Amino acid sequence: MEHDFDGVLLSCTENVATLTLNDPKTLNAFSARLLAGFAEALTFVENPTNSIRCLVMTGAGRGFSAGANLTAVDEKNKTSNHSAPPDAGAVLETHYHPLLRRLRNLNIPIVTAVNGPAAGVGMSFALMGDMILAGRSAFFLQAFRGIGLVPDGGATWLLPRLVGMARAKELAVMGERLSAETALEWGLINRVYDDEALMDEAQALGQQLAAGPVALGLIRNLLNASPDNSYEEQLDMERRFQRHAGRTRDFGEGVAAFIEKRSPNFKGE
Repeated sequence: MEHDFDGVLLSCTENVATLTLNDPKTLNAFSARLLAGFAEALTFVENPTNSIRCLVMTGAGRGFSAGANLTAVDEKNKTSNHSAPPDAGAVLETHYHPLLRRLRNLNIPIVTAVNGPAAGVGMSFALMGDMILAGRSAFFLQAFRGIGLVPDGGATWLLPRLVGMARAKELAVMGERLSAETALEWGLINRVYDDEALMDEAQALGQQLAAGPVALGLIRNLLNASPDNSYEEQLDMERRFQRHAGRTRDFGEGVAAFIEKRSPNFKGE
């Protein structure tokens, strides 16, 4: 089943939703139209009646995303009657941040399949994956310095935590391409595949995660919260989440499967 959300395609197979940024002419650059389509697709994924248990994100054509659509920004500036410079921060809070928060708080695992460039805020969206896969031709780029802006989309929070401060500063200040192989070596991503195998591997991983228990979503939320929590706060959060997990049918199935020496059949309940 495939849904077209105006710039974003969403296909669903066996509890896995594949969200494809679908504006290949702009290398899937984020415009107001694409952001609106992304929001609609996420609403579908978040709806429990659709039984989505894993989200795979990728881009159509030659790349994941070139970042923000600067052509649209330039046209808007040319037609504006205001003499004051545009507020480049306002669009972040009204359009980008709500989507990034929804991805961060999603209660199912996210796999990103980075095919080609993931630049600017496109890199930030790629890094929202719990498992980040890349094709060998992929690269990551903090392109902001080249247009006189600062990194956004949460990049200045994510990068120091993923690769350390020295490498985060190198990426942001130098604005140089980071190859998929080096990104793997640095611990920025999880796996690298030949380009032609990337989507098959992403789908296989998506199916594997979708067959997992409710606890997978709790695990991602625990780990996402951990950098800002004290040890005591994290212990308390683990206690609360374990109580939740222990009340699921998946826990009962997992224990039964362990005792019976068989593979569990989790239902995501």
